Amino acid sequence: MKLSVLRMLICILLLGLLLSPTAFAASATNIDQMSGWESCTTCAGIGGSGPQASFSMWEWQSSPSLDGASARFNLAGSVPYSDALWWKQLTPSPGSHNFQYDFWVYLTNSSAPQALEFDVNQSVDGKKFIFGTECDFKGSHRWNVWDPYQATWVPTGVGCVPFQAYCWNHFVLEFQRTANDSVLFVDVVINGRRYYFNRTFQPKYNVNGSELNVAVQLDGDSRQTPYSIWVDKITLNYW
Repeated sequence: MKLSVLRMLICILLLGLLLSPTAFAASATNIDQMSGWESCTTCAGIGGSGPQASFSMWEWQSSPSLDGASARFNLAGSVPYSDALWWKQLTPSPGSHNFQYDFWVYLTNSSAPQALEFDVNQSVDGKKFIFGTECDFKGSHRWNVWDPYQATWVPTGVGCVPFQAYCWNHFVLEFQRTANDSVLFVDVVINGRRYYFNRTFQPKYNVNGSELNVAVQLDGDSRQTPYSIWVDKITLNYW
């Protein structure tokens, strides 16, 4: 092997080690297997006061699963555009500024959801940093990100092709609480391909308490088509 090629490979290896957060991040792993998930339906709607959906969550599903214990999230009901939200509180980490939300999703009907939402929330010093993302299948047809200060969804340039049905889809969402306490949406990695959001917003102010959580939300369409998704190997790296 030529010396120049060898040096390049060494540099690539070292760069990968330097950029990999797993070498120094705190991690919450297999969150889908943890007890104590909380949920609501009307709070998932516009302004926190939407219509009532039928919903449930079943943990420890052996099939489909990657590790033998996925979590199944179910949405149904009779009122169009009703939603359901689930979240899991983790140990607060006020000193963390970087977040990597890593999970796998499986569904059998990719045309059923209005949207699927995956969030990380952190509250520190009276501010709430809402790292909200949604794959908006039937609205903008793009990945939307949440503006916490204006309380509105903002479409990105990343197209939202419906997830592939009957197979596992891998997602890694990366966020940052910047040095000046802005909410920065960095990127999403979908089945190994990276797409950049690069959107920055102000946080939500006058919020009490300290928290860190991950969330999953299912949105109903105009017919409130019932559907389920399975989520496995949910991991949050933070540092």
